[in-house]
Amino acid sequence: MKLGVCSHFSAAHKLPKHTGKCKQLHGHTYKVEIVVEGEKDKETECIVDFSEVKALLDEVLEHLDHKYLNDVISYPTSENIAEFIWEELEGKVEEIGVKLKSVKVWEGEGKWVMLEK
Repeated sequence: MKLGVCSHFSAAHKLPKHTGKCKQLHGHTYKVEIVVEGEKDKETECIVDFSEVKALLDEVLEHLDHKYLNDVISYPTSENIAEFIWEELEGKVEEIGVKLKSVKVWEGEGKWVMLEK
């Protein structure tokens, strides 16, 4: 069974290799959705508590929130941000008994990338 949570962070970055406006310093409010998978616990009848998963996601996003992303991720495209979140989060969710299935990062509204493994 799968379970998902969302959170947000705001940050600035620039993409010097980009040919458009994103080459310049600018910021976004990002939305991040993660999906985990696990088996229902017989006692609780849940795979995991939503609040546990959300707390882990928020812990990872603290590394990015209100930061200059180029100082945290060498080239902070949405794709690389999704990979960073995956790498930071995968082991944490496994410790609470679930497996990370996807990370989806929205860069503002209407634009997103999704990493699935």
